[in-house]
Amino acid sequence: MDKVVASSQPQSAYFLDMSKKEVETHTLAVVADNEPGVLARVIGLFAGRGYNIDSLTVSETIHEKHVSRFTIVTTGTPKVLTQIKHQLERMVPVHSVADLTVQGNSIARELAMVKVAGTGEKRMEALRLADAFRARVIDASTESFIFEITGKPDKVDQFISLMVPIGLVEVARTGVAGISRGAEGMRV
Repeated sequence: MDKVVASSQPQSAYFLDMSKKEVETHTLAVVADNEPGVLARVIGLFAGRGYNIDSLTVSETIHEKHVSRFTIVTTGTPKVLTQIKHQLERMVPVHSVADLTVQGNSIARELAMVKVAGTGEKRMEALRLADAFRARVIDASTESFIFEITGKPDKVDQFISLMVPIGLVEVARTGVAGISRGAEGMRV
């Protein structure tokens, strides 16, 4: 006879074991009107349902029409990701939503500024690694560098992790910007 053990963990969506489900990371491109409150509404959609935003990049892209493009990187099960996409599509100021991960034929890049302090051999090693990663020196003093690196998020992550033992001081990242390949664009 098996013993039944009562769980002391609360029964809430926040405590569900996500390791048993297919958790995926997707990049969504959203075109919306550039007007007050739209960013807050998009963020509120995620926060109100307990979804996380791993990366968020937004800027006005068509100035004449006052239209902005959001690039949102989020993680969830396929069902949750579908819900997010449908809820974004139903928002009034949103013109279109594209799941760049599902489309498959897209490019994602991120920019980071990485400050590294060091002298002597550590300084030389920082310069060698920056050259290998095609990072540019955008500021330098006798005790530190600020590098600019652009690329896929995993490339930026790798560069940052290599700078930790050399003397990483600070990192500023833009978040992911993504766009689909080909001649067609998103609906405005």
